[in-house]
Amino acid sequence: MNLIEYADSELMMMDLAHIVAGEINRKLMHSERASLALPGGTTPGPVMDALSATSLDWERVDVMLTDERWVPEDDPRSNARLLRERLLVDKAAKANFIPFWSDAGAPEECVPVAADKVRAAMPLTLVLLGMGEDMHTASLFPGAENLDTALSPNAPPLLALHPPGVPEARVTLTARVINDAMNKHLVIIGDAKREALEKARASGDGHVAPVAAVMRDLTVHWAKE
Repeated sequence: MNLIEYADSELMMMDLAHIVAGEINRKLMHSERASLALPGGTTPGPVMDALSATSLDWERVDVMLTDERWVPEDDPRSNARLLRERLLVDKAAKANFIPFWSDAGAPEECVPVAADKVRAAMPLTLVLLGMGEDMHTASLFPGAENLDTALSPNAPPLLALHPPGVPEARVTLTARVINDAMNKHLVIIGDAKREALEKARASGDGHVAPVAAVMRDLTVHWAKE
C-alpha cells in the first residue's frame, strides 16, 4: 500500500482527477478501450466534476460503479444517478456506462447480465474506491451475507449482497475484480478514516476489515479535511 498525504481535500481531488485521466489516456494509447470504476457517495463528486470536463477519447471508455444500491436511478440514493449528474456530462457524456441496477427483477436474477459486461471490460484499467469507518469498501461490508464469496479469488465479477443494517440490497464488484485492476486507488478524508485504514492494515483480515482484502498495490489518497 502506498499512502499519499495532501494539504487539503480540494488539492487532493484535483490531483486525483489528473492521475485518473492520465492512466486512462495511457491505456487508450495502446489499447482500443479503457475501463473505469468509480464509487458512489459525496467524496468522489469533485473528481467526477473535473473528469467530466477532461479531454479524453470518452467514446472508448467503459464506465461503471464499484457498487450500487438496488434502487431505481431516479432514487436520491442511487449511485448511478450521481454518476450521471456529475461525470456523464460535458465531454464525458460520450462514455459507455455499464449500469448494475435493472427493473427486471431481484438483484440475484439481474446481476449475471451486468456481470457479463463487466467481464468483457476486465481487467479494469482503473478502480477508484471509497471506504467507510467500518472498513468496508465498495459494498464489501463486514458481516454481509455472501462476503466469503465476494472475497474469494474465484468470485464472479459482480455479486449481490445484503449488508446488515442497511435498507436495500447492494451489488458490488468483488475483490477479485478490484485486485485484478491495472490501477487501484482509494480516496479518504479525515482522521477517523485514516485510523480505520491503519486498523485494517494491521488486521489484514478481509472478513473483519474488507478493505484489507484489496490493499495489495493500492494507492491511498488522504487529506485531513
